[in-house]
Amino acid sequence: MRKFDLNIEEILENWDISHAVREIIANALDEQKLTNTNDIKIFKDNNGSYHIKDFGRGLNYDHFTQNENKEKIDTDGIIGKFGIGLKDALATFDRHNIEIKIISKYGIFTINKAEKQGFDNITTLHVYSEHSLDTNFIGTEFILSNIKTEDIEKAKNMFLLFSGDITLDETKYGTIIDKGYGTGYIYINGVKVAEEENFLFSYNITKLNSTINKALNRERVNVGRSAYTNSIKSILLDSINKNVMEQLSSDFQNYTYGTLHDELKWIDIQEHAIKILNKSGNVIFSTTNEISSSPDLIDEAHRSGYTIINIPENLKDKVQNNIDLDGEQIREFDYFKEERNENFEFDFISPNKLTLHEKNIYETIPNILNCIGGKPYNVKEILISETMQSDDYSYCEADGLFLSHENKIVIKRSILSDKERFIGVLLHELAHAKSGYTDITREFENELTNFLGIIGNKLILTNSNETLQDNNNIEKEIFSKNQDKSIPKKSFFQRLFS
Repeated sequence: MRKFDLNIEEILENWDISHAVREIIANALDEQKLTNTNDIKIFKDNNGSYHIKDFGRGLNYDHFTQNENKEKIDTDGIIGKFGIGLKDALATFDRHNIEIKIISKYGIFTINKAEKQGFDNITTLHVYSEHSLDTNFIGTEFILSNIKTEDIEKAKNMFLLFSGDITLDETKYGTIIDKGYGTGYIYINGVKVAEEENFLFSYNITKLNSTINKALNRERVNVGRSAYTNSIKSILLDSINKNVMEQLSSDFQNYTYGTLHDELKWIDIQEHAIKILNKSGNVIFSTTNEISSSPDLIDEAHRSGYTIINIPENLKDKVQNNIDLDGEQIREFDYFKEERNENFEFDFISPNKLTLHEKNIYETIPNILNCIGGKPYNVKEILISETMQSDDYSYCEADGLFLSHENKIVIKRSILSDKERFIGVLLHELAHAKSGYTDITREFENELTNFLGIIGNKLILTNSNETLQDNNNIEKEIFSKNQDKSIPKKSFFQRLFS
C-alpha cells in the first residue's frame, strides 16, 4: 500500500459535511460533462453508506494535487476550477469522522493520519492507495460511511440539477429560473452561491466574467451581489421569453407603490421593461412632475383607455425618442402629446363667415405685419379655427399656435372678440415664427422683446405727433360747438393698428 501526503496547510473550519459532499458531487458532474457520459448516481446501500458515482475516466493520483485543472478552466459550464476542492472535502470528512473510500480502475483510495516525512511528531492527512481489483471499473465511486441523510440532501440542495425548479429561458449568459413564491437563488454553473430574498427570479450564470472569477472564493459560498449583478442584467436583457417579459413588465407597474423586486430597481432593466410594456400600445410613461403639472391631460389619457406608468426622471431621459422591441417609438409623455396633436383636426373658419365685429379685428392683420417689418418668410398663412390644440405647458386649449412644419399661424376664433387680445396673441405667434423657438427660451424672449421695442417706438412717435397736433388745434377744440365729450378717445395702441 502506498501513501500520499495531502499537504493541506489551511483547513476550512467553517465547512460542514454538506460542503464536502457538494465538492464530490461537483467533481462527478464535471466529469460527466467533460466525458459526455451517463448521469451520475447518488444512492444509499443496504449498510447505510452513501455512494456518489460517475461514469468518466476514473480518479488517479493527479487529482489529489493542488494545481488548477487546465482542462476545467478551458471548458465552459464546469463547476470546479481550483483543483483543491477534493482535498478540502477529504479534510472536512476526516474532521467529522466520516469514513471515505474512493474506487476507480487506478486504485482504491482511503484517508488517514500519518507522520509527515522529514518532520518528527508532525502528523498530516494522507491518502492511502492500493491496486484496484477491477481494472475495467468505469468511472469513480465515492463511498461515504457514518454520514447522515440530511447532510446528503443538504448538499444536493446546493445544485440546480436537484432543485426541481423550472427553467423559464436559456440565454447565452445563463438561465432564468422560476422561483415561485420562495427565495431567489443565484447559481454559477449549477452550484448555488447566494440567496436573494427580493429577486423576481432565480438565475444560473453560465458565462463567467472576470468579476465573478475573482469573487468565486475557495469555498464558493456567500458570493456578493456586486459580483453577479452585471451577469444577471445580461441574462435578462438577452431574454425574449414571453413569460419572463410579462413578469418583468407586470412587476415594473408597481414602481409607483415602491414594491418592485430588486432587478427592476436597476435602470437597465427598467428600460428593458418599458420596451416590453410599450408593445401593448395602451401605456404612457410619465414622470411625477408631468403627472402633477398636467392633471387634465392625464385624465384625458385615462378616459382614452391608457394606463399611466410613473417613471423617474433619469429613466425618462433614457427612453425618450427611443424604440421598443418591435421598433415602435416609446410613448413617454412628450411623445403622447405629439401623437395627440398630430391626430387633432382644426375647424378652420373662412374670413367671410366671421361676424362683422370679428371681421373688423381680423382685417387689422396687414397693419400688424407692417408694424413689425412685414410677415416672416416662414409664415405662409394666418388662419382662424373654431377648435384649438392644447399648448405644451398648461395642456389647455391654446389661444394661438405657430405650426412650423406647415408654416401656418392658427388663432382661436374666440380671441377675435377682443382686438387688443388678438393683437397680443398674433404678435406672440409671430415671435415664435421669426425666432424659430418655443416658449421659455431666450431666443423667443429676445424676439418678443424686439417686437415690443418696435411697437413702443412707434407708439412714442405717434404720441408725440398727436400731442403737437393737439396743441396746434387746442383753441379750435375748446370753442368747437360740435365736440361730443361722451365719446372716449381711442388708446394709442388701438389707433396704431386701426
